[in-house]
Amino acid sequence: MKTTIKGMLLGVAALALTAGSALAENVIIGNFGSPTPMQVARAEKAFDAATGWTIEWRTFGSGTEVIAAMASGDVQVAELGSSPLAIAASQGVELQLFMIAQGLGTAESLIAKADSGITKLEDVKGKRIAVPVGSTAHYSLMGGLAHAGIAETDVTIINLPADQIAAAWDSGQVDAAFIWEPVQNQILQTGTFILGADQTAAWGFPTFDGWVVNKAFAEANPDAMVAFAKVMNEANMAYLADPAAWTPDSDAVKKIVEMTGAAPDQVPTILKGFTFIPLADQMSDTWLGGAAVNMKTTADFLVKAGRIDAAGEDYAPFVTTAIAEAAK
Repeated sequence: MKTTIKGMLLGVAALALTAGSALAENVIIGNFGSPTPMQVARAEKAFDAATGWTIEWRTFGSGTEVIAAMASGDVQVAELGSSPLAIAASQGVELQLFMIAQGLGTAESLIAKADSGITKLEDVKGKRIAVPVGSTAHYSLMGGLAHAGIAETDVTIINLPADQIAAAWDSGQVDAAFIWEPVQNQILQTGTFILGADQTAAWGFPTFDGWVVNKAFAEANPDAMVAFAKVMNEANMAYLADPAAWTPDSDAVKKIVEMTGAAPDQVPTILKGFTFIPLADQMSDTWLGGAAVNMKTTADFLVKAGRIDAAGEDYAPFVTTAIAEAAK
């Protein structure tokens, strides 16, 4: 993974300088296709209307793919997990975290096959675990293993993108998977919940999905970026105002299904697995206000785990609170 990331970053500096050189009308925005409230605003084209952009939404299967797309200058704004964010920042990608998309609780979890013999975390020794390497799920898995005193060499990590995990599960190639929604719900049909990212966070390995932007692009499009953040916040606040109203037959859930392909009856449960944070609360040290420290802690852990060569000393340049402050 290290070699791949280094290779894709060749020439990043030059590309980043040109990514935001002019106000953009056609903008590609990356996301993970998760069944979240922002998908309602996406279905209603609220982001296009607020920003004045013609938006192409591109779905990615892993943070590594997002980093490559942003490094190439192809994608200007994207959803990115906290672990790959730390990797990108450590490698010098010209991006900044500008708001938290959602905290990852039970929406990312370790699920074991019913016949795997795994009933608790300690049972994973000698087992095959699928996870997108370099993702927040991978970070949570490694944190869980470290907490339990299990060496990474005691398990077989199978690196698979999210959209391939269900097939590997069904074909018997893996014993367990640490993965996010909606794949998690798919494999839960024949699996058992073992551990959620909420628990690994309590053990000192917090994870979240954030929204990042190419720094030069943000500087060239300040008003549109604030408008984008406002729409995102309004979507989350609509859910937080009355989560019980988001039933399988509700208009909001139908729009989420339209955008993501998730099963209607699973969406309410999936939504409960995330933590959506109002922009007004994101300046705290728990979230955006403490993101630079979180990135440093994550990067240091990834160095010890052999996933990156070195961590930076200061991650503050990779976080901006200006957009969220103006939008809240």
